[in-house]
Amino acid sequence: MAAAATPMTAAGEVDPDVVTRYLASLVADGAGALAVLAHTGRGPFLTPDTRAAVIGRAVALGVPVLVGVGGTPEQGTIPGDGEPDGAAEQARLAAELGATGVLVFPSPGDRLAHHDAVWRAARLPMIAFDLYTRPCPPEVMRGLLAHPGVAGLKTALLSDAMGCQRAIALTRDAGRLAITGEDRMFAPSLLWGAEAALVGIAAAQVGLTAAVMRAFRGPDLPAFHEASSRLDRMAAATFTDPMEGYVQRMLWLAAAEGRIPPDHAHDPYGPALPVGERETVLRSVTPPADKPDS
Repeated sequence: MAAAATPMTAAGEVDPDVVTRYLASLVADGAGALAVLAHTGRGPFLTPDTRAAVIGRAVALGVPVLVGVGGTPEQGTIPGDGEPDGAAEQARLAAELGATGVLVFPSPGDRLAHHDAVWRAARLPMIAFDLYTRPCPPEVMRGLLAHPGVAGLKTALLSDAMGCQRAIALTRDAGRLAITGEDRMFAPSLLWGAEAALVGIAAAQVGLTAAVMRAFRGPDLPAFHEASSRLDRMAAATFTDPMEGYVQRMLWLAAAEGRIPPDHAHDPYGPALPVGERETVLRSVTPPADKPDS
């Protein structure tokens, strides 16, 4: 599942036709499903009308669509979006527009009540979200995984290997789908038991992410190592400090691949990045030159 970005101009304008072409390119290159308006898609920032347009264009492509709902101040919300009622209304809209399920941003306060409000509003399968900006305590995670509406859990902890292992184990023990969102621990999280992937690193270079998944399921260990090494090289350049800059970095890659026009490769909600960083990011997907014979 590709955690898609939302192409937009420097002023934050979103063109639905650009969104359609971009999302269609991800599906064509190997994404079996789309997650829109999540962390990578800057969903908490966007207006209801823009959210509806993005969801509609994604659903029209005929693949399963997860929609990010809710959000917290650290995850970049507009005032009030982090409240359970806001997430519930977003989930209700997603259901009306034909979404397959929702990815529920972690919330302050009672997370189980938050998920329950979303469930009662939309009755769509929910993916709980163990996000690095607000990790989920194990006892809370157990409660979420026991909720009848929670179909799985995505872990995206970036550097907490033990937390990732624990989340995957608890999810599998509960009979729910263990989903990796670990762009910096992608191959290890598969080895630890993740059964699916929903990653921001597939907002571009989606074929590479798909190649790692295919190789993992096959008997060719060198192919898995080679694909994982290429993905790790890109992840080291894109998922790095300042971490919230990863959205802009993935948009640069998407534009370089021709998925979106350069004037829609902006993340107005992320941090400013150093001059020259774009070139570093683009080099991360260029195969290293062969060493000369000695």
